[in-house]
This record gives sequence, C-alpha cells and structure tokens, in this order.
Amino acid sequence: MRVALAAIVVLAAALGVASADTWCSAPLSDWQPRETFQKKLEAEGWREIAIRVEDGCYLVHASNERGERLHGKFDPVTLAAMPHDHHRHHRHHGEEEHDHE
Repeated sequence: MRVALAAIVVLAAALGVASADTWCSAPLSDWQPRETFQKKLEAEGWREIAIRVEDGCYLVHASNERGERLHGKFDPVTLAAMPHDHHRHHRHHGEEEHDHE
C-alpha cells in the first residue's frame, strides 16, 4: 500500500513539473507576428534582438544601449513578459545574473 501511495505521489509531482514547463499554450493562429514583437522590444530599448520559440512562448536574447545582455520569455498573444520565469529580463555581468524588474 505504501509503495502504491509513493508511486502516486511521484507521478503527481512529475505531472506538475511537466505542466509547469509549458508556459504558453495559445494556438499559433492567435499569436502576434514576430515583426510586431520586435518593434515593441526596439521601442523599449532592446537591441540586437534574436527571437525564437520555446515552450510555446517567444524567447528573446538581446542587449540594451549599454551593451548589457538581456533575455526574457514572453506570451506570444499579449507580448507580456512571463512572470516567475528565470529567463525574464536578466542582465549578464560576467557569470552573474541580476533580475531588473
């Protein structure tokens, strides 16, 4: 009985982690175009912008006017930064990462 209960707990935890890895789930037909998103980022001071898709979200690597590297994960429908994500708006200074929310 304890083995079965332990197996259920492990399975439930694994399913929770799997669902947490999928940040964005909107159908592609609802997404805003990359060009629109890139223009938004440029207006906010992002430069040298590279946009790709990861976990159904837009993942961005860029820099700012000071040359600091930035990256973030964004909802492709609203173009809002994803909260509670380790990718969100980080700057790199050597090996350190600092969140600038």
